[in-house]
Amino acid sequence: MLDLSIVVPVFNEIESIASLCEKIHKSIQSLDQSYEIILVDDGSTDGTWEKMVELSGAYPHLNLIRLRSNFGQTAAMSAGFAECEGSIVITLDADLQNDPSDIPMLLDRIKDDFDVVSGWREDRKDPFLSRRLPSMMANALISKITGVPLHDYGCTLKAYRREVIKDVKLYGEMHRFIPALASWVGGKIGEVSVTHHARQFGQSKYGFSRTYRVILDLLTVKFLLRYSTGPMQIFGKIAAVFGVTALAIFAVMVLGNISWRILGTEFARDLIKRPFWVMSSFMMIFFSVQFICMGLLAEIQIRTWHESQDKPIYVIRERRKSGDAG
Repeated sequence: MLDLSIVVPVFNEIESIASLCEKIHKSIQSLDQSYEIILVDDGSTDGTWEKMVELSGAYPHLNLIRLRSNFGQTAAMSAGFAECEGSIVITLDADLQNDPSDIPMLLDRIKDDFDVVSGWREDRKDPFLSRRLPSMMANALISKITGVPLHDYGCTLKAYRREVIKDVKLYGEMHRFIPALASWVGGKIGEVSVTHHARQFGQSKYGFSRTYRVILDLLTVKFLLRYSTGPMQIFGKIAAVFGVTALAIFAVMVLGNISWRILGTEFARDLIKRPFWVMSSFMMIFFSVQFICMGLLAEIQIRTWHESQDKPIYVIRERRKSGDAG
């Protein structure tokens, strides 16, 4: 087994990829550790793959993976995790906003009995309103919901112990939630301030449309963290809310009927004669039964998911390694 794997998702980064490889090698060659650099081309269309193949002849330890289409950053990272052999796995972006010179610092930090060390772009070089402010709000929300307080979930520069990520199945935008998933299984999570550079080439591949997907994935993570082995717990609670509401409506009808027959209260008579009360109570009972049935079905489905889930979220088109004939 190697000491270190560097996993880099790449999408249309032809201008930065050569400089990235140079900086990564310069950063880790002095560490006296066996290593590999896994570059995952996520369906680039600007000649990035051809440039990566060219670089594989100039730099050692390069492991190139080319996906058939643009499956997204999560899928690219998942492909890299599946291929990596290092006991410690480092991830970073290919656009040079993450600084490869921070890799030794993350390695030193993870040696302090941590399972995941997350980078924190404390001095982030991005526009405040369009990038930093939404990120701050998202990080606060994610920290609150997952119970794992981190300043910067969105920073790709992270270090993982291989045993933490080797069995993690990633979907949607869930790569950013790996620290929370690791904490769920007892992992120790650390954080360290890292360097962040202004974008030198191109433009960001992600915009506001990504926010909604992240929120939905956050709800998924919350469900997995708390109810993945017992979904009936959450569906049962929702069913209980509807059931209690139905009982409350029945109580109002009974009390109104008693008040009308014994006390002759006209308001009570008019109240219980309205079809709203009868219809609402039966609807609430129906919703309660429906959620219980959903919970039972979810219990069956979650067992299927745990026992047989092995479907990849990407398709590899091509592999190359340093020294392979062109």
